[in-house]
Amino acid sequence: MTRQSKQEITCPMDALLRLLMGPWTTYILWTLRQRGPLRFGVLKREVGGISSRMLTERLRTLEEAQVIFREYYPSIPPEVTYGLTRRGLELREVLDALDTLARRWNAEDTDGEVIARELSLAVTN
Repeated sequence: MTRQSKQEITCPMDALLRLLMGPWTTYILWTLRQRGPLRFGVLKREVGGISSRMLTERLRTLEEAQVIFREYYPSIPPEVTYGLTRRGLELREVLDALDTLARRWNAEDTDGEVIARELSLAVTN
């Protein structure tokens, strides 16, 4: 049996997961999933803590991957709206499942911290 090159054995999900794992990407997609198409300024406010430069970079990457669309309206000031494309909408179930899982894990971790604190207080008293 001949040795396969790395390119031949790559996981078919690799490119998609690399796209989704970019900084802020899931937060941007989740926000667009929850709120629908948004103007740049509104999206920036919704994704708290992201810089304009990083948001622009992530939006360009997602647009190139055809996951989001960009609509430009030549007005004063210019109006730019971003939303999910067909590909982006196909991620709904994945984003919803990740949201549910993240909330459950967060609740478990929070409950675990409370229980651990209560146990440590009981042991010291």
